[in-house]
Formats: sequence, C-alpha cells, structure tokens
Amino acid sequence: MSEKISTPKEMKKAVLRGIRTMLLASGSATKVELSEKLGISFPTISKFITQMEKAGELLTVGLDESSGGRRAQRYAYNPDYKLVAALFLEKTETQYTIYNALGEVREKGSTCGFLLDDIATLAQHVEALIERHPRISSLAFGVPGSVNEGRIIHIPGYEKFQNFDLKSFCENQFSLPVVVENDMNAAVLGYYDKLDTRENLSLIYLYFGQNGPGAGLLVNGHLVRGKTSFSGEVSFVPLYDGRNFQQAITDAGGKLIVMHESVGVDAVSRLVATFSAILNPHAVIFCRDEVSDDLLDAIAARSASYMVKEHLPKLTASDWREDYLHGLKRLGLNLIIAADD
Repeated sequence: MSEKISTPKEMKKAVLRGIRTMLLASGSATKVELSEKLGISFPTISKFITQMEKAGELLTVGLDESSGGRRAQRYAYNPDYKLVAALFLEKTETQYTIYNALGEVREKGSTCGFLLDDIATLAQHVEALIERHPRISSLAFGVPGSVNEGRIIHIPGYEKFQNFDLKSFCENQFSLPVVVENDMNAAVLGYYDKLDTRENLSLIYLYFGQNGPGAGLLVNGHLVRGKTSFSGEVSFVPLYDGRNFQQAITDAGGKLIVMHESVGVDAVSRLVATFSAILNPHAVIFCRDEVSDDLLDAIAARSASYMVKEHLPKLTASDWREDYLHGLKRLGLNLIIAADD
C-alpha cells in the first residue's frame, strides 16, 4: 500500500478499501494473495478477513489445490452485503436505481419530481427505499445545478433547493455516507468509466436539457470543478453581442432551436471551437436524444470554420440517462469501498 497512513482509523479504512477493491476486481483471492498484492502483513489480513467473514461481508468459495501443505481458503466479496441507492432529480421526475457492489440492479424505477416540492417529500421517498432495501449503505444524488461539497449553490427555478446542503441533511437524516453531484459531472464520469481505454482522456459532455444547457468537463482523466464548483455552466458563455449560449440556442419562448435552425448550429459550433482552443479535448459527447447524425455533421462542418480542423474533437452521441446513472453508481460504490465498517 503506497498511501500514507497516520492513524489507526486511517489504517483500518485503507486495509478494508484494499481488500474490497481487490476482491471486487479479481472475483476471489486467498489471504496470502491479498497479503502479497496489497503489501499488508498476513496476520493483519487474516484478522480483517475473519471480521469481514463473520459480518457476512465476505463469502468462502472453496479451497485451492494443495501444493504440498494445507489448502488455502479462497474468499469472495458478498455483492449484496451493501447496496447503493442512486437518484437523479429532474423537474418532472426522479429516476432511481438500487445497485449491489458489483453494479447489478436490484430495483429501478421513476417517481414524481421532487425539485418543486419541499425537502421532506424527497426524504420520505428515500426512507421508503431504505425500508425496502435495508442493506442500502450509501446514497448518490444527481441534481441539475452546481454543487459545492454537497451544497447546491446554483439551481435556477428551484428555490427550495438553492443553497441547500443536501449531503449534510441526508447524512444526518439517514446516518449513511452521501454524495451529491452535478448532473453533467456525473454523466461525464459515467461515460468515462465505461470506456475500455481511459488514460489521460479529455472529454466534454454537452447537454441542452430541460433546465438549460450544461457541460461536464474531464481533463486528462480528472473532473474539472473550478474555484467555486461552477465549471460547466455554459449557458453563461457570451458567444454573441448581447446573447449568451442559452439565449442563442432557444427562441423567445424558451424552445430549443439547435435541431432545426442554423443559428443554433452556429452557437453550438462556436462553443465546440472554444472548447477546442482552450482545452483541446479528445471528444465532445452529446445526448443521443438531442442530436442526429446529420446535426453532428453540420456542427462539425461549422466548427471547422472557426477552428483548425485537425485540432477539433470527435463529436459523438451517447445515452445521457444511462451515463448519468452509471456515474452516480460509481460515486456511490466508491463510498461503500471506502467505508471503515
């Protein structure tokens, strides 16, 4: 283990995280294998394995072949010992999925939107999920707004959630670890996590959305939040005299015009060229429901009028909801893996 440990609590947390990570990645391992690969003494590994097996967190999956001595017991992680509840909040609906530690779905569904209701209504929904799945051990929320360490700092149109610390509220209410993330940050993390090759990729995930446009920015494999966790709020980008990006891609009634008017294509192309000149990303990902192949071709052609073509990113489309939930799942699973119990 290469991380620096300074307290017994940190040591316990690091050992548990190492064991969980290795078993979930490899499927199974013996105590000797865990000791050697994690660089932790055999007695320490043995102590933690005994405790985790007794609690039901680990399962025995048979004995190894004998190499002349005593056959070693092989252990696997119990995927249903801890569950993750991932929820993303939108104006008209709330999507939720319950995952086990292997990312397998145990329940999924949708219900009414809670952003226009009070916090208590959302809490009641979460409480009902926990009652049905008592093994829920972490909560991951996605919201259509900027989030700074669990506090929602910018969410236009949803005043009841403005400047609300959803993370602290839910941790106090349910005594569980909680992560709250901006929708586009979660989406770009989810898209990135599913790629076969991820090393040092820079990606922009652009969504026009029902709450206004937003973007998730990943640079060299790292999420960009910015000084005040306000990165990706592209609606404010001043692309024209007197018009920002959001104003340029909507008509007077607020209807999206990107798909059928040249002014919308031009606005998106200017934004793509801007990202290219500043961040030089590998790809810009769009929501599959918002673009067609013809639209992507039009944006690519128009972008080339503003930027040297060879330095433009690949333009592609993906399932935004799937990427969003996958990102929330990954964030929730990270909380389970890092837990000290």
